[in-house]
Amino acid sequence: MNRVLNENEVVLENVNLHLCHLGTKMNCCGLLTAQKEPVPLKSVEVEVEVRDHVATVVSTLNYENKEDKPLEAVFVFPLPGDAAVCHFSAKIGQTEIVAEVKEKQEAREEYDDALSSGRQAFLLEESDQSPDIFSMSVGSLPPGESASIRLEYVTELAVQADEGLRFCLPAVLNPRYQPRGSEGNPVQVTSVPASLVPYSLSFSARVSSARPVSKVESNCPLDPLQYLNTEQTQATVKLSAGHKFDRDVELLIYYKDAHQPTAVVEAGQASAKPGTLMGDPVVMLSLYPEFAQAVMSSVASCGEFVFLLDRSGSMQGERMKSARDTLLLLLKSLPMGCYFNIISFGDSYEHIFPKSVEYSQQTMEEALKKVEEMEADLGGTEILEPLKHIYSQRCISNQPRQVFVFTDGEVTNTKKVINLVKKNSGSHRCFSFGIGEGASSALISGLAKEGGGHAQFITGTDRMQPKVMQSLRFALQPAVEDISVKWDLPRGVSVTVLSPPITALFQGQRSLVYAQLTGQSSKAAEGCVTVKYSLAGQPSKNKLNFSLKPAEDTGLTVHRLAAQTLIRSLEMEEREHSGEGDGGVKKKVVELSVQSGVSSAFTAFIAVNKGDGEAIQGPLVRRNVPTPMQFQCMMLCESDDFCNAAPCSFDLDDYEEDEGGSEDDEDDYENRFGPGLRGCALGMRNDVAKPKQPPRDPLLQLVSLQKASGCWVLDPALAAALGKTSEEVEKPKPSGQVKQDVWATILALIWLHGFKMDAQEEWDLLAMKAVSWLRTQNAPGVTECVEAGNTLLGCKVPKNVLGL
Repeated sequence: MNRVLNENEVVLENVNLHLCHLGTKMNCCGLLTAQKEPVPLKSVEVEVEVRDHVATVVSTLNYENKEDKPLEAVFVFPLPGDAAVCHFSAKIGQTEIVAEVKEKQEAREEYDDALSSGRQAFLLEESDQSPDIFSMSVGSLPPGESASIRLEYVTELAVQADEGLRFCLPAVLNPRYQPRGSEGNPVQVTSVPASLVPYSLSFSARVSSARPVSKVESNCPLDPLQYLNTEQTQATVKLSAGHKFDRDVELLIYYKDAHQPTAVVEAGQASAKPGTLMGDPVVMLSLYPEFAQAVMSSVASCGEFVFLLDRSGSMQGERMKSARDTLLLLLKSLPMGCYFNIISFGDSYEHIFPKSVEYSQQTMEEALKKVEEMEADLGGTEILEPLKHIYSQRCISNQPRQVFVFTDGEVTNTKKVINLVKKNSGSHRCFSFGIGEGASSALISGLAKEGGGHAQFITGTDRMQPKVMQSLRFALQPAVEDISVKWDLPRGVSVTVLSPPITALFQGQRSLVYAQLTGQSSKAAEGCVTVKYSLAGQPSKNKLNFSLKPAEDTGLTVHRLAAQTLIRSLEMEEREHSGEGDGGVKKKVVELSVQSGVSSAFTAFIAVNKGDGEAIQGPLVRRNVPTPMQFQCMMLCESDDFCNAAPCSFDLDDYEEDEGGSEDDEDDYENRFGPGLRGCALGMRNDVAKPKQPPRDPLLQLVSLQKASGCWVLDPALAAALGKTSEEVEKPKPSGQVKQDVWATILALIWLHGFKMDAQEEWDLLAMKAVSWLRTQNAPGVTECVEAGNTLLGCKVPKNVLGL
């Protein structure tokens, strides 16, 4: 080489050199360097306004063309899966162009026509594959020209296990696995390590609620929370300067007394025709049903539990270890008498048992042995086929089916997967877990929503176990049945419910209902909504009275969310009946999308600068704006299918500024990744030794010794888990009729309560099983055992706290 390359260039040059040498493809093809092909996106500014449990997000993307040729910049990026994109505009100099929503093909043709005639044009459209991926095309940006793009969307905030409301700004868009033989082309994403992303991010949020804001947390460094009033009902927070754009920005917002049912009535748009969705008032109900404590404390002793685990290459490392530990807790917590199976998948799938088997000591041990051997070695992320296999199995009488899906959620056929779950929603509940940044929120949320279950996201340093165990608690609760919503409104006011029927209710979890109110009423009028349902055979109901007076200063947020809800329902209906009918449902979606200004699968935002500027001379150069990549490069196999088989760390510190590696380097990568698959940093120095396995967590060590029935046995392994010798554990056992397994089980319970209360949500269910087992023993000397156990372990846990 004739000149000295800087560190970043060395990495990029070597990556491209060695990929060409290997004859493989990489999804970060078209990688751009500052000297050769500059990217015109300079900065991203994000402002979020959170009101109670709804967020309005305004993103401003600033472009500048420093080349001597006119450019078309294409940026593919993620949004929350249930986001309603409702505004798109561009500002060039002092001229602002506001985009219109049009039928997708019409918008694309208008965009192409504008470019061919030399006019500036802007196009924003949802991916055909997944509703959480959007692409934006900024066309005909002349040399030296700047453009500022404003994108606005509204989204509901999901309730977390600890009652926080989760807002996520997706920054990472990992390559999506495309199943072999599937139709359509995957979204072409240019991905680079975050340190090479050539644009900056600034982020601020304003939070307001009728209840005080108690705290705001994030997975990214934040400046201190600033309260704007003495009641602490309004606050602002900013992302600390210097944030690396290498992960999703996640905010957790906590209010005092958050679980109160509420109703917000929003006035219609003055310019819209009365009787239409945008012209009438719309009400958003936030319902939190309360269940009787007696029902909540009971745990079902039946059910078929199917655990579907992602073993694609992107799950390797800590994700896979955490998944194995979680399956250990799940299997130990299942009730005797239930049925279970574990199915793992990549671009194929494997099951531990041909069909679900009855839970026993033998089947539990067999399953755990195979779980310990599981690695992230099954290639891609083909989730559709294992789901079809599960649904093809006949349901077991009196054993309600519960499906738990664990995945980092990077697939192109999201809509097909969700549609399959919806078709089978009458026979099961689906609980989903999105693991890591880049997981598709549309996939994870859609699985749970259409499967009548609950979704959880596990990002950053989150522990998987407590979130999964909360979902298992939901699954073990009696299913809420016969759910109905009854409206009581003043004379002259009618209601049209826009949300799909509620199919699942869980203790402490919110249900949102949108409805259009037509007709006139006095400002002082009130309405009432009653949710009726049956739980454990007992009829129950919850009532909410609300004022029909529209809330002030809400904009059209509620209307747009309501429109989005109805649009998604209609899109699902269209997919179910694809190829049938006259396209009437699609026509309804387009009309509703255009009327409300909310994007859909069948529409797009199009803005054209129709000014009298001179036609652009010369050919238009296309530039793909890269998105950050989460710590790894995904490889493509010899086929064109994403295999995700060999993600590898991409750390600049690991590489030397030379022109390539040795044959030994290639052999080393072949050993690590298998024949034909070598790391994307092939040929660069990577001499980091494989870390030694850390000692097993003491909690998991103790849990692994529990029997399926709930008891522990007195043996050296238990003594070691308790930090004692066999003699130290056996000697204090009260004499008489006390059985060894009773003594061992009481010791284990005391240890859990004495040393692991901070992780109680992880072991609570298996402790309940242990207590149930003890009760069936009618064992004498329990009080003496508790006293002796406390003395041995140095604890002071009362007998009643143990549940005895």
